[in-house]
Amino acid sequence: MSDDRLIVALDVPNALQGLALAQKIGPAVNFYKIGLGMLTGGGLALANELKQDHGKRIFLDMKLFDIGNTVEAAVRGLAQFDLDFLTVHGDPHVVRAAKEGAAGSNLKILGVTILTSLDRSDLDAALIQPGDVQEIVMERAGRALEAGADGVIASPQEAALVRSLPEANGKLIVTPGIRPAGSASGDQKRIATPEQAIKDGADHIVVGRPIYQSNSPAQTAQAIVANLP
Repeated sequence: MSDDRLIVALDVPNALQGLALAQKIGPAVNFYKIGLGMLTGGGLALANELKQDHGKRIFLDMKLFDIGNTVEAAVRGLAQFDLDFLTVHGDPHVVRAAKEGAAGSNLKILGVTILTSLDRSDLDAALIQPGDVQEIVMERAGRALEAGADGVIASPQEAALVRSLPEANGKLIVTPGIRPAGSASGDQKRIATPEQAIKDGADHIVVGRPIYQSNSPAQTAQAIVANLP
């Protein structure tokens, strides 16, 4: 039995491999993330096929960032595919434009706070304002939600803090950087287990490599779900 709190990242090179992986996992998973890395490999076509032909829910992880008019136009085009979640950078002008583009559809706009692969040294190199990473995540989350985002993307280490914000009442928190106990962290720096992320207030957890690199992706997904509180 699937649990929509688990979103599996189809971080494979192309749509054919993504479809094969989804078919291998079968009914154990109902919610998939398709990201920028597969965009030129048929990602949008796969998203539409999984949604329309297989009844799956789709999280399109594009992390859009541009001037308002461009973001609005891009989101309006994507909204026609009847997908579920779309990420944009959490800057207020981007979120407002994305919400305009999604108007009249069921597409949920999620604002990205700080990528889970970044830490304070990475923010320094990018000339991001000084301060504690968690405090910056909370401030960006609050501003994105005030601008109309349906939810935010935050690392599991900040899920509880974001959930405590008044602006987060009734909003979605989606956490990448999820690693089951014993899994390698890879390029993620702010991680937690699936169980801890849910306990801390996440509505959905995103898991990629620990599932699709396992010998039995379906069993691994089922084991993760079985341990969720």
